[in-house]
Amino acid sequence: MTQIRRELRLPTAFAPEVEAAAAQAATNPRLPDLDRSDIPLLTIDPPGSMDLDQAMWLERRDGGGYRVYYALADVAAFVVAGDAIDVEANRRGQTLYGGLSTIPLHPTCLCENAASLLPNQLRPSILWTIDLDAQAEIAAIDVRRARVRSRQQCDYPSVQRQLDAGSADPVWLLLRQIGQARQVLEKQRGGVSLSLPDAEIGCEGGQWDLEYRVALPIEDWNAQISLLTGMAAAKVMLGGKVGILRTLPPPDARSIARLRLTAQALRIDWPDGQSYPDFIRALDPAQPRHVAMMFSCTSVLRGAGYAAFDGAAPEQPLQSAIAASYAHVTAPMRRLVDRYANEACVALCAQQPVPDWVRSALPGLPETMAVSDRLAHQYERAIIDLAEAVILAPRVGESFEGAVVEVRHGSGRVAPGQGGNAGIVMLRDPPLEARLDSRQPLVLGADVAVQLVAADPARRNVSFSASS
Repeated sequence: MTQIRRELRLPTAFAPEVEAAAAQAATNPRLPDLDRSDIPLLTIDPPGSMDLDQAMWLERRDGGGYRVYYALADVAAFVVAGDAIDVEANRRGQTLYGGLSTIPLHPTCLCENAASLLPNQLRPSILWTIDLDAQAEIAAIDVRRARVRSRQQCDYPSVQRQLDAGSADPVWLLLRQIGQARQVLEKQRGGVSLSLPDAEIGCEGGQWDLEYRVALPIEDWNAQISLLTGMAAAKVMLGGKVGILRTLPPPDARSIARLRLTAQALRIDWPDGQSYPDFIRALDPAQPRHVAMMFSCTSVLRGAGYAAFDGAAPEQPLQSAIAASYAHVTAPMRRLVDRYANEACVALCAQQPVPDWVRSALPGLPETMAVSDRLAHQYERAIIDLAEAVILAPRVGESFEGAVVEVRHGSGRVAPGQGGNAGIVMLRDPPLEARLDSRQPLVLGADVAVQLVAADPARRNVSFSASS
């Protein structure tokens, strides 16, 4: 992992002046005058999380509908534009996740302590209050700075078990209700959530483990609250004609046609007349062929970026997978752009000018985040490659079963239904993707038996050949 960080020229630590500035800021945050510590906020995250960006509380409204309180960590209460922490955050762009190794956007004295919405601590926050009607459509939006105090730190597996057992707190029943209602609205808009299994790397007693984990229902419902807040932020910034959106162009007809051929090759039914979003929703992440199809579907999600604007809305303001305008605001401790978007929204809701330091930074943010996104993908992929090589190294010579999910020849990827002599196979056990070389043409979607030829952790390389 040290070698990977060196190759990618990733930071190994914060400079002393950044750590010193963060330590000083942690002792003297700028607390807002408004006190909303009366709201019984809760956090829900993966087990063991310390960088808690969001805290939530849900209520029913008189006359029908819901009220969503969504408190976000207020990074600007600790960081001043142009100070050492801010300069370093703009250089990093986002927190980088690589299995057992995390490279944070901000020093841990802030992101895992003073700024984190840990339980029973008075914290500065950006407090979103979003009223929904009976169908869970947005009825009203308010965002302002407020002091808050989270009551309890919860995790996804524990809450899911409580829901399954019928013993969950009523607030989680309300989250399920709102989350499911928002999923219905997403379907009606033509949006799609591509729930790819997450690669989780563990190490216990020197033994590495790689598992692809399917999200729990509670995670999907909670994600709908985050999406809701991002859509509300986009609405505020578009109304004020200044801000920054997360955008994704619609998939073109050629890409969809190729996906239909891929589904045919994988022997997955895609009925005539069924839309791409409806097809995605019908896929089952527990089935290897369907997971292979999900990975193929990521090809139409290319082109994601950020669109900054000041005075007129972007020409293409939509995030097509969400089928709405959308902004990143809900992870300000882990993603640089969220701090600027939140600042714009606070000012616009208060009918105040957006701060000059925000406006002057907007034009450069899309490129800063694009560079950071590329680096994040490279880092995550390199760590997964390393984990696969470490796990498989003792098993060279063994045979495995899987399915071909991509086919290539010397000039690159081939069309579905055509053969090639190299490709990608998704193994069933362990469930991972690996490069495959074959003397015989490979066919997309075909079941194959493969033999592990090499697994070299030093080169982070794993290769298979088709079993004879």
